[in-house]
Amino acid sequence: MVSVTRSVFGELPSGAGTVEKFRLQSDQLRVDILSWGCTISALEVKDRQGRASDVVLGFAELEAPEKQTNAPHYISSGKCKVLWTPQVLSNGVQFSRVSPDGEEGYPGELKVWVTYTLDGGELVINYRAQASQTTPVNLTNHSYFNLAGQGSPNIYDHEVTIEADAFLPVDETLIPTGEVAPVQGTAFDLRKPVALGKHLQEFHVGGFDHNFCLKGSKEKHFCARVHHAGSGRVLEVHTTQPGVQFYTGNFLDGTLKGKSGAVYAKHSGFCLETQNWPDAVNQPHFPPVLLRPGEEYDHTTWFRFSVA
Repeated sequence: MVSVTRSVFGELPSGAGTVEKFRLQSDQLRVDILSWGCTISALEVKDRQGRASDVVLGFAELEAPEKQTNAPHYISSGKCKVLWTPQVLSNGVQFSRVSPDGEEGYPGELKVWVTYTLDGGELVINYRAQASQTTPVNLTNHSYFNLAGQGSPNIYDHEVTIEADAFLPVDETLIPTGEVAPVQGTAFDLRKPVALGKHLQEFHVGGFDHNFCLKGSKEKHFCARVHHAGSGRVLEVHTTQPGVQFYTGNFLDGTLKGKSGAVYAKHSGFCLETQNWPDAVNQPHFPPVLLRPGEEYDHTTWFRFSVA
């Protein structure tokens, strides 16, 4: 049984609108989602003792997102950070918006629907889009997780597995070079569980911000598993997407103050952004990223939480 409640979260400056919060709750999870950018603002998960903690980094009030550091390139669209139109469902909430032709330079009108539903310990996110002109579309979720609880100093004690035989090397601006490289014998071989802190130290890696090329088809397939031994919490990710961007919060620097006064330092959270491969619009050998009129973009990602 899932309950859905709706409340006011805050007001945007200059009368730009009211941000609403939608709380989805089951016996195992409680998820808060904002109409501002379809943002997951909190996600409470029980540990092996049955104690619930919020495992998503975030802010108690409306705040700006992490600063973009890749000035030469357009890493991600900023227009997701707008007010979306919500529709309450029996087990979740659906958000929609229309991006007008030419917004941020993209051709055509784009209709987008993002639907969050809850089923026991599983949060499901479905993305749909339709375009009036051929345009690149690549939608994902950028939540920062820390299974020890948001505000914990780092994620070094997390055990990570990613089901990928290859990854995309990047240049100095973090854009893929076009090479699809095998993970075998490298720091990117996460096919068997690794303790993150020890792994980064062993390979002298400052962190991950790379696309891992998943082995699955367009059907639902396993992507990643993260286990935090201290709490027993486990996150398993499945998706219909061909890639996942594994990011370890490398640009968090302690200047952001989050919920309950938490300070978010480097490596204090991780992201598993299921999506198409970055820069696919410029790499013909990458999976296609263009959406054409008459087609529908339709992808789903499943975040399943449990204890072990």
